[in-house]
Amino acid sequence: LALGANFEYIIAEKRGKNNTVGLIQLNRPKALNALCDGLIEELNQALKTFEEDTAVGAIVLTGGDKAFAAGADIKEMQNLSFQDCYSDKFLKHWDHLTQMKKPVIAAVNGYAVSIAAKGLLFHDQPLPAGAGGTQRLTRAVGKSLAMEMVLTGDRISAQEAKQAGLVSKIFPVETLVEEAIQCAEKIASNSKIIVAMAKESVNAAFEMTLTEGSKLEKKLFYSTFATDDRKEGMTAFVEKRKANFKDQ
Repeated sequence: LALGANFEYIIAEKRGKNNTVGLIQLNRPKALNALCDGLIEELNQALKTFEEDTAVGAIVLTGGDKAFAAGADIKEMQNLSFQDCYSDKFLKHWDHLTQMKKPVIAAVNGYAVSIAAKGLLFHDQPLPAGAGGTQRLTRAVGKSLAMEMVLTGDRISAQEAKQAGLVSKIFPVETLVEEAIQCAEKIASNSKIIVAMAKESVNAAFEMTLTEGSKLEKKLFYSTFATDDRKEGMTAFVEKRKANFKDQ
């Protein structure tokens, strides 16, 4: 896989039986995968490559044994001034992940900031987030828990994160990545264009009112009737056979 053999902070490769899954591992163990500028740039490069790869249907993002990601690199931003942040639009390229059309599964092994896994949530620094953390966390777990986590910096367990709706499943560390890859393979076996529409519809629920979201959902549903995959999926269902999607 020609993703760039010179990556310093990540490892990227294709996985799955048919290489339909893009696997990205954050690889800055000495800093507990703290998100420095170089790591984010490499992450964005790998995400872009997988997004453009027509063979890849889903992406798994994981970390190391001790940490998924310990948040922003405090040492890197410690001496920045307001002028530095404002003029250079600090963190401007951190939201590329949220713009991905293909599904991205976080296989969180160890400590993380605002993401749970088999282990604990890592919140040692009760600082206001600058890349959307306070906004997304509140929408995901509700105001009360988000306020407590943000203001105290306390950690929560994987079980508590699942109960709050922050994660969907919990697995032992030993099988976490393989389970995530299997999930990604299942997603990748579906029509990529229909999956992208479904992802857009679910994400819109965080941004829109119920009425607006329902309108978008209907428009996206109507749009599927312009695809060959919609017809193939419905035909396969009626004929009780496996669908053969062409991503068209």
